[in-house]
Amino acid sequence: MEEMKTENKKRSLSFIQPTSVPTLGNYLGALKSWPSFQGEYDTVYGVADLHSITVRQEPAKLRQRTHEMFAMLLALGIDPQRGVVFIQSQVPAHSQLAWILNCYSQFGELGRMTQFKDKSAQHSDNINAGLFTYPCLMAADILIYQADVVPVGDDQKQHVELCRDIAKRFNGIYGDVFTLPEPFIPKFGARVMSLADPKKKMSKSDLNPRATVMLNDEPNVIMNKFKSAVTDSETCVRFGEGKDGINNLMTIYSAVTKKSFEQIEADFSGKGYGDFKKAVGEAVVEELRPVQAEYKRILADKAYLTECEKAGAEKASRIAARTLSKVMKKVGFVI
Repeated sequence: MEEMKTENKKRSLSFIQPTSVPTLGNYLGALKSWPSFQGEYDTVYGVADLHSITVRQEPAKLRQRTHEMFAMLLALGIDPQRGVVFIQSQVPAHSQLAWILNCYSQFGELGRMTQFKDKSAQHSDNINAGLFTYPCLMAADILIYQADVVPVGDDQKQHVELCRDIAKRFNGIYGDVFTLPEPFIPKFGARVMSLADPKKKMSKSDLNPRATVMLNDEPNVIMNKFKSAVTDSETCVRFGEGKDGINNLMTIYSAVTKKSFEQIEADFSGKGYGDFKKAVGEAVVEELRPVQAEYKRILADKAYLTECEKAGAEKASRIAARTLSKVMKKVGFVI
């Protein structure tokens, strides 16, 4: 990717925190589709390690997980030659722009953020200023690359809307400096629920190890998790009310095999839940097999991984520097 946007292509931006391994829910809900964006958009993908430290992290573990998440993005099929893939903290311009945007954000706006309220309740012993100004850093992430679209889940849509408000305020004072980003909620992502409690979303923070399939789980571990998945007292594989466990397994199986619910019901007519759970587990194992193999290969090639991280940071820095320079001149800084 060149420093300027490719003609006739909008720029999309996607970030993921390195605090833990992504889940099957993350993969089927969003990550699986990320490489396909490279055909339609100029793409920017970032490992959001700066965002991670609003919660206390063990330094060595954060460093290791950051490398692992970068490797995972490449393993998913994201081509670093066709876009920008980088580690957020390796581009200091994010933090510089975030401070400036702090000064164009209102205290009341930040206080209304749902995620701030939720995280404050979860981490009542560490309600730090970074947690409060988190949306300003997120706005900097988006605006510094002049992103047109930001694929997000429902929980992040509010942050993108605040980002637009900040950009409009800044543009209203200084002219058209920032592109106004649009939140984009992909419709093709599957909503994957917990295998242990199918009424709640699959989560990497679930205390029940059988509830969540992680992208680096070994095949036998994946199979055991699906075999122990909660279902219901019926034995009929069909989508319906009161069948949350089977509905979830059918959703996963459909997302992986591309089969419709009607086709799945026909395929497993007269068969029990044991057969169906085994089939879902095997389908997921096969879906993740190439991703896991590539992930292990990239992690083992430390020179290649370091080279990609360095090249990505340089590419991101060139784009970010253009925006930051423009912003600093507008504000009145000596540069």
